[in-house]
Amino acid sequence: MEKKRTDCPALPPGWKKEEVIRKSGLSAGKSDVYYYSPKGKKFRSKPQLSRYLGNTVDLGCFDFRTGKMMPSKMQKSKQRLRNDNLSLSKGKPDLNTALPIRQTASIFKQPVTKVVNHPNNKVKSDLQRATEQPRQLFWEKRLKGLRSWDVSEEVLRTMDLPTGLQSIGPDSSDETLLSAIASALHMSSAPITGQTSSAAEKNPSIWLNTTQPLCRAFSVTDEHIREQELKVQQARRSLEEALMVDGLARVAESTV
Repeated sequence: MEKKRTDCPALPPGWKKEEVIRKSGLSAGKSDVYYYSPKGKKFRSKPQLSRYLGNTVDLGCFDFRTGKMMPSKMQKSKQRLRNDNLSLSKGKPDLNTALPIRQTASIFKQPVTKVVNHPNNKVKSDLQRATEQPRQLFWEKRLKGLRSWDVSEEVLRTMDLPTGLQSIGPDSSDETLLSAIASALHMSSAPITGQTSSAAEKNPSIWLNTTQPLCRAFSVTDEHIREQELKVQQARRSLEEALMVDGLARVAESTV
């Protein structure tokens, strides 16, 4: 990534604006904008910047991407608010589902019976069309280049995939496959088996199963499950020992 850091005259003295241009992936050529306070604190969005500065600087017409004050932006917001208020004063159709009140010469207001369904009415609906939504082919490519960061803004190390998981499709990688499998486990309740059709490897644009990640078919055996259980037990024992050592160290510090 290419980084350009310059002074920001629209903010108090000492503030810096950094523009990071992406060099790879589908978003190559696009840029991300960050701001740094005189103390070096990094801000990724305008709400974070506004909370930090408070009432010291009016950011109502501040454009986060360009780093300039845009008075026309504030005027457009005021004009839009004025138009919304004008449309409300003219009146809109009443979308309230409450029972209407009889508007007659009766002394007391009486509710009106509202009929929303009739036994002879028949409504046709395609259940399959209502439940299934179209999916974009190779949408996993949008996950390329994304990284996870911790609170200290350090890149987290990715997991190593087993040798049995092999990605297929154009421009596929292990990092993209890992994100695709995690998304499939989170969004689908069906078993994750990969692309079971052998034709998907030759021509994935036609034979691709969009409900499965872009990887070859795989199976999880009882041996794999036992190996994973053993790793979990070892990780729990290591965590238990670390917590015990930390607790003993805290007790020793408090007694000194």
